Amino acid sequence: MNILVLNSGSSSLKYQLVNMKTNKPILKGHIEGIGLESCKFEYASKKTKISKNIKIKNHNEAVKLAIESFKGYEINAIGHRVVHGGELYNKAVLINNKVIRAINKLKELAPLHNPPNLVGIKVCKKLFPKIPQVAVFDTAFHQTIPEKAYLYGIPLEYYTKYKIRKYGFHGTSHKYVMLEANKLLKKKTSNLITCHLGNGSSITAIQKNKSIDTSMGFTPLQGLIMGTRSGDIDPTIIAFLTKKLRKSPDEVINILNKKSGLLGIDGYSDIRTIHAHALKGNKRCRLGLDMFAYRVTEYIGSYIGILNKVDAIVFTAGIGEEAYFLRKLICKRLANVGVKLDKRKNKTHSKVISAKDSNIKVLVIPTNEELMIAKETVNVLNLK
Repeated sequence: MNILVLNSGSSSLKYQLVNMKTNKPILKGHIEGIGLESCKFEYASKKTKISKNIKIKNHNEAVKLAIESFKGYEINAIGHRVVHGGELYNKAVLINNKVIRAINKLKELAPLHNPPNLVGIKVCKKLFPKIPQVAVFDTAFHQTIPEKAYLYGIPLEYYTKYKIRKYGFHGTSHKYVMLEANKLLKKKTSNLITCHLGNGSSITAIQKNKSIDTSMGFTPLQGLIMGTRSGDIDPTIIAFLTKKLRKSPDEVINILNKKSGLLGIDGYSDIRTIHAHALKGNKRCRLGLDMFAYRVTEYIGSYIGILNKVDAIVFTAGIGEEAYFLRKLICKRLANVGVKLDKRKNKTHSKVISAKDSNIKVLVIPTNEELMIAKETVNVLNLK
């Protein structure tokens, strides 16, 4: 059985055709820079590998290009990553006209992501009218967060009228690594702190397999310092900067999303570049790494407090899986709660990197959002 997985970003499209017997991709592709003068198209299968620059005007053209690359392959179902499901969806669902209308309505909460997600759905519906499609929502896993954690300290009417609340993101990744961690720990349910650390980063507190808090909020801007996002700031800074910079609130928000975080602190957003410069004595890069690690430690510490008992801390995504130096910095600050790393295992990215006498296990688990979307699709359709 083959499941096509489409992951449409604001200016990108990632896709895979996954063989569910092996849980491995038959082929995969990535289109980056949609709408720009030059767009990078990469595609790989057992027989073919392509990497070239082309011009793609919009997501409609991108999806059609992707579909061209898997002509001749059997497709049993299509799973779509949809960023925002609001409070309407706490699990993946079969796509019908009602779901399409709901995703369109929720674009107000995710204007950069839900519209391209919807384009992928509509193009596939037109080209493959008989193949079932499933929406897998980034926010769904976090719908178990309790009211006391998802509400903000603002007038309650803003929640009831406008649905302003913490939604959380990266839910598919957090759920995937939770299930993989349970296998490693040989447990059916566990209490975990999962750290999805990449250009976009979030941390989730998981109690008995349910998300009970997460660092991202109403939008992905809240929480950790990220590649280009500021993370948590005093909200009055926005009003202050609109006056000082003579910019609109939207322009300031754009700065917080695209010109802040590690990029704003040290001039680079790529963690490998930052680490290389820090080793050469660049003080701003050292500061950026230290601030990043500090904020991660701050969230982990607060989640240890609300979970009481923690079976494991899990690192995943690009930085979480590869940046051993950041894991070292983070876990060093957690020594007061009995976290101890095995230095050799940490540097070689072993699955279990904690020392034998560590009070809390520390795991490194590569995420696989595409496989999780494929599995969710199979579950919704009850395919075998």
